[in-house]
Amino acid sequence: MINVTKTYLPEFEEYAAILKRAWDKAWITNNGELVQELESNLKKYLGVKHLWFTNNGTVVLQMALKSLNITKEVITTPFSYVATTNTILWEGCQPVFVDIDPSSFCINADKIEAAITKNTQAILATHVYGIPCDVEKIKAIAGKYNLKVIYDGAHAFGSEYKGKSLLSYGDISTCSFHATKIFHTVEGGCIISNDDAISRQLFLFRQFGHSYDDYLTIGINGKNSEFHAAMGLCVLPQIDFIIEQRRKIVKYYDDKLSQLISKPVIPDDVKYNYSYYPICFKNEQQFLKVQSALNDQNIFPRRYFYPSLNTLTYIQYKKMPVSESIAKRVMCLPIYVGLAKKSMKQICDIIKANVS
Repeated sequence: MINVTKTYLPEFEEYAAILKRAWDKAWITNNGELVQELESNLKKYLGVKHLWFTNNGTVVLQMALKSLNITKEVITTPFSYVATTNTILWEGCQPVFVDIDPSSFCINADKIEAAITKNTQAILATHVYGIPCDVEKIKAIAGKYNLKVIYDGAHAFGSEYKGKSLLSYGDISTCSFHATKIFHTVEGGCIISNDDAISRQLFLFRQFGHSYDDYLTIGINGKNSEFHAAMGLCVLPQIDFIIEQRRKIVKYYDDKLSQLISKPVIPDDVKYNYSYYPICFKNEQQFLKVQSALNDQNIFPRRYFYPSLNTLTYIQYKKMPVSESIAKRVMCLPIYVGLAKKSMKQICDIIKANVS
């Protein structure tokens, strides 16, 4: 069976050796030494001032909205994982969808200003597939209307724009370290801000709002363990190797499929992380035909993202034609370290045979 992804795992002995440092001290949670070391290493790798390691990539979106006092309307994208929209709703805010750019699949910055009302407080945008949003235009709009900017960077680890990590943009940026991601800690995530006051608030939110016996604010349990940090300390030194292996797979797919399908465009000033390989078919019928043919051979790409979030049953529907169209036609092909060339060839051959 070939799945859309396969978790990268270090040698077990390497993982056990790092974990033993925490094991020997019986300090396995509550901001342990491995967590602190991972945070330090991640800050250096990403070139950011403040970063807090957390237990997943959804709680950090909640923390971001709460720390910026967002309670009303949030402009966001309909083309993202459902956690992006659910977080806005969970925090009692109102998502306001803006359609996506047909080239990047990210929120269309040219359409944001028209969606702003007196109740708009923030923009929550996703760097889809690790491709950057129009960060300059979004920053200018936010400055003009005094809005906060949060980036859902769940796919963005390792991607850079104009020499800076994508995770360094915005008032707050978040990332997921789920086992399916390019960098992972089995389960986990992080939240980033270069603002000292915001970072302090995020630190407190992550641990119930208190530091030792000083109870300073509300908070939740967003902490992560030494077991998860140990995995991150193993995987991080391999990240350049992981990205390079994925780049080779992307090149193979591009060489075989570029004349048959379309893809989102990666700008020239982006250092890409090759986190996904999305392709778009002419229509949903063609997509379903290829999906069925692949599944028949135990190959399972992913319909990612689907559905367009503005069509969720618990959302008041507003038409987003570009997002709705792409969501019905997009397929992410298998891509992971160790994917055999014969498997890639089989995937490409099936697509070729079913695309006319």
